[in-house]
Amino acid sequence: AKVASGGERSRVMLALKATLASKYLIPTLILDEIDAGVSGEVALKMAEIMKEMSGSVQLITVTHLPQVAAAANTHLKVFKTTDKHSTFTHLSTLKDGERISELAEMLSGKSLTEAAKANAEALLKPWNKK
Repeated sequence: AKVASGGERSRVMLALKATLASKYLIPTLILDEIDAGVSGEVALKMAEIMKEMSGSVQLITVTHLPQVAAAANTHLKVFKTTDKHSTFTHLSTLKDGERISELAEMLSGKSLTEAAKANAEALLKPWNKK
C-alpha cells in the first residue's frame, strides 16, 4: 500500500481474482469498487476482463465508472431514500433508455447534457454487439 497507487492495487486485485475464479471454479464473485483509482483506457480494459470473467462465473460488480457499468449484462441501480427516522436502500433493474440516462449521470452529474447522453450511448454500443 505504501508503494502502489490505488489504480495499481485495483489492477493487481482484478488479475488475482480473475485467475482464482477460473482456477477454482467459483460460482459467484462480488467485486466492490475493484476499479477504484482507474479511468479511461484502463477502465475499459478492466471492463473487458470482467466481461470475459462473466462468461464462466456470476459476477456482481459495484462500480462508479461508466466504462465498467456499460459492459454489464444487467445494470442495477442502487440508491437510498430517507424519511425522518430511517434510511432505505433500493435496487432497480435498468432498461435500455434508463441505462443511457444512468450512464450519462455517471458521466456528468444530475444535470444531463446531450453530450453525456451521446457518450453513454457510445459506451454501450460495443457491448451490445457482443
